[in-house]
Amino acid sequence: MTPRLFPIAPAFLLLAALLPFGASAALATPSVVVSPSPEALARTVARQEIEYLRRQYARATDLIGLNTPEGIAEGRAIYRRIFAADAKIAATEGGKTGFSATGPDAWVEVAAKALAVFATTQHMIGTQLVEIHSLPDADGKGGEASMTSYLQAWHDDPGRLVDIFIGTYHDTVRYTPGVGWQIYAMELERVAGQVTER
Repeated sequence: MTPRLFPIAPAFLLLAALLPFGASAALATPSVVVSPSPEALARTVARQEIEYLRRQYARATDLIGLNTPEGIAEGRAIYRRIFAADAKIAATEGGKTGFSATGPDAWVEVAAKALAVFATTQHMIGTQLVEIHSLPDADGKGGEASMTSYLQAWHDDPGRLVDIFIGTYHDTVRYTPGVGWQIYAMELERVAGQVTER
């Protein structure tokens, strides 16, 4: 029986024959250069900066969860950067508010108290969706957006339990001249979770 060549074999043979003569150039496709508008670039940068607010929040919360004066101080400094001074902050479940505070310092106290029983925490941010309503003007004034971020948080109470918290952050952000994007309203909505005893 005579072996059959696959239909693609002639293409390989042709390519092998042409390589010494610059076949790669002959096979290249013309490239298209797309230049985004200045507004599109500004929106992309704004979206990235806004997403990082939530990531910084997760880091700050884990620092506060260390339950050390240094960790709490470092977490507080991050909260003061990412939250507006008058930010309205709440944690809810089933439409009911469990915790609430106004301003970053008050939320540090809420977080420190809630996390005090745990030895370690890890707040992992998942899917983030940012909707930019307006960009700041040339003077850095104005600029508003909203963001939704998924959360999976792991809280370890050694020898007793592990608490897994699944939630969604709903943020409203605005641009503050001289500071940048800040959260001025945050709701952490508990979606599900599990507490496992050791």
